[in-house]
Amino acid sequence: MRILLLEDDTILAQTMVQILTDENYDVKLVENGEEVIDATYSNHFDLYLFDINVPLLNGMETLKLLREANDTTPTFFITSNRDTSSILEGFDSGCNDYIKKPFDIDEFLARIKAILKRQNPVLKYKDITFDLYENRILRENKEISLGIVEKEIFCLLIKSIGMTVNKSTFFDVMNKPSDVALRAVISKLKKSLDLEIMNTKGVGYKLEKL
Repeated sequence: MRILLLEDDTILAQTMVQILTDENYDVKLVENGEEVIDATYSNHFDLYLFDINVPLLNGMETLKLLREANDTTPTFFITSNRDTSSILEGFDSGCNDYIKKPFDIDEFLARIKAILKRQNPVLKYKDITFDLYENRILRENKEISLGIVEKEIFCLLIKSIGMTVNKSTFFDVMNKPSDVALRAVISKLKKSLDLEIMNTKGVGYKLEKL
């Protein structure tokens, strides 16, 4: 699960990144609203954690722009604001919930897990099941062992059945992106999952609709 964290308090940001990384979340940290817009332009995230009072575009302004662009990614505001008007304004801007500073770590993680589990269901394709929250791939009820990058690439494919996923999108989740490395991952997925993955020459790859 990929989380975009907007927080300009360096110490708090580093603490939150460490907490979330220890729970196996992939966290990208940004410090202002403009960096959020840049990050979301070419990357998919499963959850946004936005501090409200940050430079340039604040958290609320940033979320309003994302919602106007039809970005429905679940979002928590992280704030020390406790007055009712601020909370209502946050919900009006499109947030799903608030995390109030200072927060209890166990409650913080429990609320994140709850919303991610609701937002990330089990996906199925032929005899393959991909539990996005548990990050497990099963074929005929037997778990298939794949690396992190292979799972990320299969996730992109299974979320876009019938549509070609551009090579640049795959490259975003690869450690050392290249055409050769991508072909190697696609080849392994074909063999491990007994799949036919179609190549749109020069563009990308896709799973055909059933």
